Amino acid sequence: MLFLTSQLPFSAKIFSRPLPPPKKSSSSEREYLRISEVKAIMSAAKKVGRHGVRDAAIILLMFRHGLRTAELVALKWLQVDLVGGYIEVRRAKHGHDSIHPLRSPELRALRQILKSYPDTQYVFVSERKAPLSTRSIRHIVARAGELAGIPLMVHPHQLRHACGYYLASLGHDTRAIQDYLGHKNIHHTVRYTQMSPQRFESFFPD
Repeated sequence: MLFLTSQLPFSAKIFSRPLPPPKKSSSSEREYLRISEVKAIMSAAKKVGRHGVRDAAIILLMFRHGLRTAELVALKWLQVDLVGGYIEVRRAKHGHDSIHPLRSPELRALRQILKSYPDTQYVFVSERKAPLSTRSIRHIVARAGELAGIPLMVHPHQLRHACGYYLASLGHDTRAIQDYLGHKNIHHTVRYTQMSPQRFESFFPD
């Protein structure tokens, strides 16, 4: 007896296994800058263009105070006390605000900026005395990184990470670093202390 079989419509979605999601390309690049690289970037920024002092100060403040780009461009002179040596850091992303001390390098740089760009509400402005955009900050930092020969694609947020890792390498308390960087959740701070080489200094005393 001849059996006739009718061809059923085939659906690849029904019979084939779902494909795994594409594997994300892993990057071996560091997410932070070393202190020597930060200094090299500041030096490079100071030597290029008509706004070298301003651009070097941008990098200095972003590193020393762990500033996000949005926090930097929003910085006003009302937040800066050049006499008392303090800066009021207003954090973005619902972070905790705090008051940081200003050291001699920052005070010198800020006084120079105030002299070069007088009568402005914002600390970092363009030639037209308008506040710099976040895009301008990204360009300034990336250009300085390239001129300094840093073997990474340098972007502003690496300066904030550099601040966290540097403070952790000095052995500062995690809670203090959390408050300094304005982290709402300490889990964002632990990453710095976990990577600190000081944790393992006593493992091999020789």
